[in-house]
Amino acid sequence: MENVMKKFLTCVLALSMTYTTVYAEDADIAGALDHPDRPSADKENDARRMPLEVLEFAGLQTGMSVLELEAGGGYYTEIISRAVGGDGNVILQHAPGLMGFVGDGIDVRTAGGRLGNVEVSITDFDALAAADNSVDLVTWIQGPHELGFAPEGKSLGDPAKAFREIARVLKPGGLLIASDHIAPEGTGIEAGGSLHRVAESVITQLAQDAGLRVIRSSEVLKNADDPLDVGVFAPAVRGKTSQFLVAYEK
Repeated sequence: MENVMKKFLTCVLALSMTYTTVYAEDADIAGALDHPDRPSADKENDARRMPLEVLEFAGLQTGMSVLELEAGGGYYTEIISRAVGGDGNVILQHAPGLMGFVGDGIDVRTAGGRLGNVEVSITDFDALAAADNSVDLVTWIQGPHELGFAPEGKSLGDPAKAFREIARVLKPGGLLIASDHIAPEGTGIEAGGSLHRVAESVITQLAQDAGLRVIRSSEVLKNADDPLDVGVFAPAVRGKTSQFLVAYEK
């Protein structure tokens, strides 16, 4: 019986070592924000986008493997890349149907290997180019509503399958950090196509259906003056929308 127990404990330890990464320390997010090579245009958006608060909420640490969904022109990519350090890596993902909105921003951001730990991946949200159980952290900042948006009539990915893909690539214990412009409760994913917003409950249900669970949320991006029922590009709310911020664990 003692030998059986020893074998069992050995297997448990081996699995733990396979799926658990030991990080050196909390990432130096403030240092990444102040990096001398960081574009000044990015810094001008910090007060509005609050990257320090968001990434501290995410628990970003050095050495992490991060999949950044809908990275756009790479505002967050640059910060995360430097914060996780040389032992970490970042997959900059963007959907092909949204490339028209970023122009040459991704190419400029990554040109000449200036972010050496970043890999660019152009895929739909339901076909992620990452191996099973390979990612410590998935971030989707201001983006899950895109699952209700179909530019030129072309879907960017099936919502349920997209969240199953997130769950697939995350390591056990890994996190999805999701934020988005809040839509009124009672609206569905289709609000992403009309208002470019989504209700927090819609995203939480998709996450839970994929096997993820809520572990914490933050009010830091919320704005009580946002009426929630107008499009995010309306002059009265542009750059000032109320946003949820939630961490889901696999």
